[in-house]
Formats: sequence, C-alpha cells, structure tokens
Amino acid sequence: MSSVSIIHGPNLNLLGKREPEIYGSTTFEEVLDQLKSSFPSSEFSYAQSNIEGEIVTLIQEHGFKSDYIILNAAAYTHTSIAIADAVAAVPAKVIGIHISNIYKREEDRHVDLLAKYCEACLFGFGLDGYRLAMEYITRHENEK
Repeated sequence: MSSVSIIHGPNLNLLGKREPEIYGSTTFEEVLDQLKSSFPSSEFSYAQSNIEGEIVTLIQEHGFKSDYIILNAAAYTHTSIAIADAVAAVPAKVIGIHISNIYKREEDRHVDLLAKYCEACLFGFGLDGYRLAMEYITRHENEK
C-alpha cells in the first residue's frame, strides 16, 4: 500500500467555484472521493493552505511520512524558492501538477521553479491530472 499526500496551494480551496472556465465546476472533495474509490490500495491524506510557509511545513511533514506527494502549489509554483527547497529536501517522490496548461497562460506562469525537483509533472489535464498522477504512482509501485 502506498501513502499519498495531496498538498494544495493558494486558492485551490475554491475549486468548483473559482473561474470554472479554467478550473471546472467539480470540487476537490469530489475528486478526492473518486481517487479513494479508484485507488483503494493507496492511503490518502489531503492538506491545503493559502500561506507559503505553511505549504513548506506541510511538504516537510508529509514528505517524511508519505511515499508520494501530489503537489499543486498553484501560483507559488512560479515564485517560491522556499517551496522548491522543501520539495528537494524530502524523500517522498513529488508529482507536480497544474490543472491548467501553464504555457497557454500569462508569461509569468511559464516558469516552474519546482519541476526540477519533482519525479514527474503534469499540466493542462484539468482535474483528470490527479487520476493520471495516481496511475503513474500505481504503475511505479507495481514495478517494485
């Protein structure tokens, strides 16, 4: 059984309400329920914060007790060296994820400071990216 922590950054607590033309109308609670149902051999934990330092702390806490972190640092992906350092510091394999295609958005969002420390990155698949990350994790675990 793999343990997977999902950590969300700023404004992702508003999924389902915020800019549905970009992020859709599904809440993350619905996505998490689907993941738990589709991947019963994984143990999930979930945390969200709008505060950069809290996200660093969450990565540190979860990164030593979980096998994997699915991290959507949201806007901090493009600005936070502190979060990148936290990703680099933990033994958990981190899958970076973005709901939208960051390269089709504002130029400021084309920079991903976390990617080089991640096991893999997904962007532009909408909320389906979480399922794709779990399929990767499941395949990786089955190959062990």
